Amino acid sequence: MITPNSPLEQFAILPLIPMKIGNLYFSFTNPSLFMLLTLSLVLLLVHFVTKKGGGNSVPNAWQSLVELIYDFVPNLVNEQIGGLSGNVKQKFSPCISVTFTFSLFRNPQGMIPYSFTVTSHFLITLGLSFSLFIGITIVGFQINGLHFLSFFLPAGVPLPLAPFLVLLELIPHCFRALSSGIRLFANMMAGHSSVKILSGSAWTMLCMNDLLYFIGDPGPLFIVLALTGLELGVAISQAHVSTISICIYLNDATNLHQSAYLFIIEQKRG
Repeated sequence: MITPNSPLEQFAILPLIPMKIGNLYFSFTNPSLFMLLTLSLVLLLVHFVTKKGGGNSVPNAWQSLVELIYDFVPNLVNEQIGGLSGNVKQKFSPCISVTFTFSLFRNPQGMIPYSFTVTSHFLITLGLSFSLFIGITIVGFQINGLHFLSFFLPAGVPLPLAPFLVLLELIPHCFRALSSGIRLFANMMAGHSSVKILSGSAWTMLCMNDLLYFIGDPGPLFIVLALTGLELGVAISQAHVSTISICIYLNDATNLHQSAYLFIIEQKRG
């Protein structure tokens, strides 16, 4: 049970503004609040950097951060997605940039005291991964038409083995919608909860009047500091990993098995 003073209180979804419309109930919860704050923070940062007509000729730290994010995603799209022209590839950049930027600012939020970790909830990460999975599947059908179904049946497969291979390809493909959400949820929940529990224990030991607890407190305190730095790195790297996963899924949806065939041809030539 999560009590009001529990270290895991930040992982509880609490309705802030309950609303009822007919027989439907709507609630503006703390995940909604912190996602809105994240969006506001990103928009304010972009507005602050570009309010003078594109920034300064000598960029400051904030302008360098925005330019780094702006250059990072198109380069990643060009590296991970093959078989398409540059203009077609860059059509995916806005969606991937929004996802990467939102994840980059959203994941480390839980490290701020009295904040809320949005990505520590499986339903939120699952909804994000499912929406991306459906969108990538639609893109695959738009580019390849019904030929997209050949993704589940590689060329040259004997007809008796076709039903089994289709099933074997279909199951991992559908699990992509779960894997992205589970990976992000597990990393954020495990890391943030460990830091919260250990920091709560260190603070309790520090506040005790017992000299023995006070002397032994630096040990957990140093562990908390080390875990805080590690968790910040994990939170930032998860945004990168999620973006790479999206690019890989887009590459599979647009090129089907062409990338694998090109790799085999190159290996034979080598």
